[in-house]
Amino acid sequence: MPNPLYDALFAPHVDKETPFLLMDGTDDLSHGAFLRMAARYAHTLVEMGLEPGDRLAVQVDKSPEALAVYAACVMAGVVFLPLNTGYTHHEVDYFIENSGAKVVLGRADALEMLRRDCDRMGVRFETLEADGTGSFPDAARFQPTRFVPVDRAPGDLAALLYTSGTTGLSKGAMLSHANLLSNARVLAECWRFTDRDVLIHALPIFHTHGLFVATNISLLAGGAMIFMPRFDIDAVLAALPRSTTMMGVPTFYTRLLDHPDFTRALCAKMRLFISGSAPLLAETFRDFEALTGHAILERYGMTETGMNTSNPHEGERRAGTIGLPLPGVELRITEPDTGRPCPPGEIGMIEVRGENVFAGYWQMPDKTAQELRPDGFFITGDIGTVSEDGYVTIIGRGKDLIIAGGFNIYPRDVELVLDAQPGVLESAVIGVPHPDMGEGVVAVLVPEPGVMIDVLAIEAGLSGRLARFKQPRHYVIVDELPRNSMGKVQKNLLRENCRNVFGG
Repeated sequence: MPNPLYDALFAPHVDKETPFLLMDGTDDLSHGAFLRMAARYAHTLVEMGLEPGDRLAVQVDKSPEALAVYAACVMAGVVFLPLNTGYTHHEVDYFIENSGAKVVLGRADALEMLRRDCDRMGVRFETLEADGTGSFPDAARFQPTRFVPVDRAPGDLAALLYTSGTTGLSKGAMLSHANLLSNARVLAECWRFTDRDVLIHALPIFHTHGLFVATNISLLAGGAMIFMPRFDIDAVLAALPRSTTMMGVPTFYTRLLDHPDFTRALCAKMRLFISGSAPLLAETFRDFEALTGHAILERYGMTETGMNTSNPHEGERRAGTIGLPLPGVELRITEPDTGRPCPPGEIGMIEVRGENVFAGYWQMPDKTAQELRPDGFFITGDIGTVSEDGYVTIIGRGKDLIIAGGFNIYPRDVELVLDAQPGVLESAVIGVPHPDMGEGVVAVLVPEPGVMIDVLAIEAGLSGRLARFKQPRHYVIVDELPRNSMGKVQKNLLRENCRNVFGG
């Protein structure tokens, strides 16, 4: 029996000294060197008692060694469980206990508390630091540089990723070899990746975007990655002349646009800029294209599904949309209450089906049954619409829907008008308890640098452009919107901070 991910992503590169991870020149890693490191790590995992199907929890900083742990898990048949480095000690406890992880890799600064809790749960704890040192690489130092990969079936689990749910317990999305591999193959083809590509990789690797999109595509195509610990504007500017592609969140692109050294000439070798993980403002899309000549390719995905849609590589990349369903992905819009399909142009729940869709939630059969329909469609929780020519637009999250006085209000409708007002850099619209309306609309505004927002002028600007029931009843001015590590606005925090503005 083969090992699908290993056979496609890693086996073609064994002993190849082609560039893979480009660091600062002295610490660059070839494909072959990376796989020799991964083989040593795979032997170490086996020596630590991990068997195929066991879970390895990893909360470490981004490094080549951390990425090699992922490859080692694929080789050894171990289920890879990456954890956000921002998670607290208590959150990590839940993930370890819920997943039944046998071994945890963490940083030394978490040693005391995490080791204590791992001891309590009977879990082994090892360290891996950002500079590649630690007890785990020490244990691997003298291991063989060859590892015979463990047999895996397409449906066997390769990874367990916990969603960052804003209510209730986080859910572990079970991702199989087939899920990850099908998505990588489709994306590499649609985005025209080859072994000549050099990708700027400034994303974290505990998340689908940086790990299973950027990394898997580069491995599948045989290209190289300029592997950065984090997004650093000066480092990205320096890397652009020797790169061909970049994947980022919208914040990456707004920061580039704000930098005086970012020019069209700097992007002369670039062939593709890709954005995801949070909505890209149409204004950012237009400004970026005007400055560089490149239309950012926006796509849409989730932890549970990988990528679902993408604007085309050839063809119109339409501002404000997430493009067309990817090959092999079926997408439909349904009435949230009934599940009945909606005709083109109507707003409803986005549902998707395909080989990319996950197997379900770890140890949560009831939750799996709620979100995976019997016919295989996954209820994404995103509200959207599909145009007559197939382009998908996200209106907002289902849980962000505001119901005021019996009227449905989609925050994105209001945000688009607010963002167009003079002096407004960006906005977030939320619903909070209101004594008469059930929910009242609150607009949280970020001013452009050096601008003082005139709320009365904003209100006048909305008159005639939005129905009265959609217009905010309260405005809050902030320096910046709270975001998670992937740039998504954390509306749950805004709702909590604003919940009493109407005296609720």
